[in-house]
Amino acid sequence: MKDLIQPSELLKIKAQKNLIILDARAGGNAAERFANEHLQNAQFVDVETELATKKENAAHGGRHPLPSLFKFAKVLGEKGVRKSSRVVIYDDKNAANAAARLWWMLKAVGHKSVQVLDGGLQSAKNAGFPTTSETTFPIIQKPYWVNIWFLPTADILEVEKAAQSLRHTVIDARDAYRFDGESEPIDLIAGHIPGAINIPFTENLAADGHFLPPKTLKKKYQMALKRPNTEGVIVHCGSGITACHTLLAMSVAGLPMPKLYVGSWSEWSRNDKAIGKKD
Repeated sequence: MKDLIQPSELLKIKAQKNLIILDARAGGNAAERFANEHLQNAQFVDVETELATKKENAAHGGRHPLPSLFKFAKVLGEKGVRKSSRVVIYDDKNAANAAARLWWMLKAVGHKSVQVLDGGLQSAKNAGFPTTSETTFPIIQKPYWVNIWFLPTADILEVEKAAQSLRHTVIDARDAYRFDGESEPIDLIAGHIPGAINIPFTENLAADGHFLPPKTLKKKYQMALKRPNTEGVIVHCGSGITACHTLLAMSVAGLPMPKLYVGSWSEWSRNDKAIGKKD
């Protein structure tokens, strides 16, 4: 199954009994925006409380550390997700935000049938997919059976070593102005991890908000990495959310999944190693 689904394809399968549509938009008023309008039969997933487990100190795990497997399994069961479910995820930022994070998390627990809606909410509306303000009540299932995160992750110590190694590449998926240290709207310190390269996640998209074609994405990343594969690559962003957009783009391109640094700049910048060490 392809990682992306087009709005026209979703329209054709919207009556399938095993279809679960999840809205993973983020932001301070995400739940309110969802309540006002969302795709018919979609359920809201909260990135702050359901796709992460916040800690008092972001220096240990960043702003959006992964939840425990048990917590995520419980969330999936509450949304009605079973092993046989076909899950389609969208957000209102062209999958540039938490939709890609949820896709990564589902892939990481071994769910086979999961796709991100290419172009997000707006593309679905443009294609004529019905929207509503009504609440969808799923048939709650037992917690989804999981016992391990299958996809690779890296911790802060591994990232520190990799960023200084010629055999590894650390990709920072944040916007260029944040990478360059011009300003930092969220975290405490502006700048980037020494040795990292900047490939903003927004460059995965065409002007219409849809992902670039697989061949274009593959060529783009192979040229940036100066090698044909993603061996030795670690991807991060501000807090491990939009980095998943880059991981999704690489998967769409047919490239092996690199490691995700979940703590990302939000963890790195709160540790002593970040002070005074920005390129």
